[in-house]
Amino acid sequence: MAKSHSSNSRTSRRRRQSSGDRSLFDDVPGDIASGVSGNGETVALHTIAQERYLHYALSVITARALPDVRDGLKPVQRRILHTMWQQNITAEAKHRKCAKVVGDVMGNFHPHGDMAIYDALVRMAQPFSMREVLIDGSGNFGSLDGDAPAAMRYTECRLAPIATQMLLELNQDTVPFRPNYDGSKTEPVVLPARVPNLLVNGATGIAVGMATNIPPHNLGEVCSALIKLIDNPELKTHHLCATIKGPDFPTGGQILNTPQELREIYQRGSGTVRVRATFELGEVKRASRFIYITSVPYMVNKATLVERVADVAINRKLPHLLDVKDVSTDDVRIALELKRDADEQKVMAYLYKHTPLQTNYAVNLVCLLPTENPQVGRPEKCDLREMLASFLTFRLQVVTSRLEHELAALHNRIHILEGFVTVFNAIDQIIRIVRASDGKQDAAKKIIKRFKLDAEQTDAILELKLYRLAKLEIQIIRKELADKRKRAGWIGQLLKDEDSRWDIVRDEIKEVVADFGHSKTSVRAARMTSIASSVDEPEFTAEDFIIPEDNHVLVTWDGWVKRQKEIRDPSTTRLREGDAVLSVFGGSTRATCVFFTNYGAAYTCRIIDIPATTGYGEPIQKLFKLKDGEKVVTAFGLDPRTIGDIEEDPQRPEYAPPIHAVAVTSDGYCFRFGLEPFVEPSTRNGRRYARPAKGAQVIGVASIHGAETMVAVTKNARALLCPCEEVTYLSGPGKGVKLIRLAKEDSLLGFRAAIDDRDTLTVKTSLGGQQRINTARYEVSSRGGKGRLLLKRGFLTGILAEESVAPDLPE
Repeated sequence: MAKSHSSNSRTSRRRRQSSGDRSLFDDVPGDIASGVSGNGETVALHTIAQERYLHYALSVITARALPDVRDGLKPVQRRILHTMWQQNITAEAKHRKCAKVVGDVMGNFHPHGDMAIYDALVRMAQPFSMREVLIDGSGNFGSLDGDAPAAMRYTECRLAPIATQMLLELNQDTVPFRPNYDGSKTEPVVLPARVPNLLVNGATGIAVGMATNIPPHNLGEVCSALIKLIDNPELKTHHLCATIKGPDFPTGGQILNTPQELREIYQRGSGTVRVRATFELGEVKRASRFIYITSVPYMVNKATLVERVADVAINRKLPHLLDVKDVSTDDVRIALELKRDADEQKVMAYLYKHTPLQTNYAVNLVCLLPTENPQVGRPEKCDLREMLASFLTFRLQVVTSRLEHELAALHNRIHILEGFVTVFNAIDQIIRIVRASDGKQDAAKKIIKRFKLDAEQTDAILELKLYRLAKLEIQIIRKELADKRKRAGWIGQLLKDEDSRWDIVRDEIKEVVADFGHSKTSVRAARMTSIASSVDEPEFTAEDFIIPEDNHVLVTWDGWVKRQKEIRDPSTTRLREGDAVLSVFGGSTRATCVFFTNYGAAYTCRIIDIPATTGYGEPIQKLFKLKDGEKVVTAFGLDPRTIGDIEEDPQRPEYAPPIHAVAVTSDGYCFRFGLEPFVEPSTRNGRRYARPAKGAQVIGVASIHGAETMVAVTKNARALLCPCEEVTYLSGPGKGVKLIRLAKEDSLLGFRAAIDDRDTLTVKTSLGGQQRINTARYEVSSRGGKGRLLLKRGFLTGILAEESVAPDLPE
């Protein structure tokens, strides 16, 4: 067989090449580039792959991920409700084990795994997921904290009362049916829902190349909009938005979008709804006060939310927040303990910005619309009016089919009753014919011949019970016949008058509102999500939440950083083995600090954001996103009390401010630059302050006044001293100017900005000695030269680090 397959592939490829039809797969081996179709013909692999992937995509779109606009259900949800209806697990019945329901659904209609079915069943029973639950669950069905439901063998379920309205007309020929996966049973293509479930409960699904995300809405508002659309079919989406004010999430919350923004979302069929938690003021104690979060945004895990708020309190990012506790029962209630003098509006504004207390819900109104083929839907993005109109059109079809079904049943019953009336006065003859017959078939033939009846009427007469032969029974039969004829006439008129059928649709929608959508019948019927179209956000800055206090920051050569209240002697601080102090500086917790790296990037954060610890500290990588091989070479505190005047003149940006910085690179270049652009906190990626040449790195940065003397030394023991004023001041990141001319194999070892002749740069030699370089021993020249030779033999091995001193902070 394999040999034949290979031969067919080569023949097919030669045929394509000879005809001039070459494809991308012509150079691929035949057993890979082609395959055998179901009828034995050889076809290209890319053709089969494209065709089968298309089938898969259509299957996911139409039969798994997207809801139907008519009943708002996905196939697995529809099959669960249909199975429970078949098994009579209604709202009045006892709860049934979920494992039994799941097993029946999987065996009869949905062979895709029990957990997929059980997850869908659980979601339809969760009041925090569904605006109107369709399944009444008994047992642990999960929680808003993200707790998983109990196993299906422990939980029980039955249909919720509102689900009855989804299934009530199922057995009245109102919707089409199709065979199940193995053809042994039939299932409904769509449920004859009286409830506009798609908008009421919403839907979420990811298909192939498309997705849907429909938010829940209030049942009363949706039904009111449907009634208005029946009364005036010319209404547009913006008119209907006056009734449907916006989504109504089962977890409550507050919508921040304006009515205009919500109208645009409903008109486009997509957009973003901003939702935030609500809170109320609590009791005030001697040293603290409480506020209580009473609702959370939809689809937010409450336990994760509490953890995020607790992280803010633990890390002292919001000093006014002392503690957080989840004291929820059936209702959401999260207690936030604040300092007594805290501004609760500013605290909540900070939490809204930095925690899931405020989220965005992406609306995408994609669903399946009916087509000429009743078993296949067409995926499409809809606006609000189209969704409502599609549901109303479906309801009119259901009402029409239901009336036609009832009329057919009435005609059948009338036909039988007419046979009873015909033979009642001749009942004695019927009895004689039956007694003289050889059996039921013989009696039926004789009765049909004698009374001109059909087989159906004759069979009903022969099955008539003896007690129905009483004289009073004929009156009952005649009354029933009259009632049936009257009812049939009325239905016949309804089927001829579409306006009358629209009246029935309207009345049934009103019944749904009266039973389930009125606040007197259900607490959940009232709107749960408020709409605040104009929210006065309190003005606040990051400094509002930082308690000003003086701290010291210590940075090590290995890139560890920590913050302490006071560091008296940096040499005694706790460091990792082999590490050393690189820099120590002080400043207010409200001030910022900047870290300069060898790759020319500067990273700025607030001193309050530095980890406070008496231990080793934390790696700088936890605060910023450093690249491989990137390390801190210098760090400054930018508190004005310690750094001085770094403000640039906006009229003359090319002139250096009183205090600025100088950077030197390993290839002998240097430049001066301002520190003011680095005062504000940066992103994790930092800001660029230098652009070293390829292969070069920044070896150090120093703060200067501009009157200092640059002292630079190289590995080959050459030194150059020049005035800092000769170094070019750059207003943006760059390479700079040449400080010292290096030999081919030489590189810059270190530098120092010396203030006077006592300011010394000490270097270590390869012979074990030391050399001290200052303006008192060596002559100051111009930049750009080779410098003078320090050693006749040997080379320099390093710079002798000065002892770090913790600076005193002025009052």
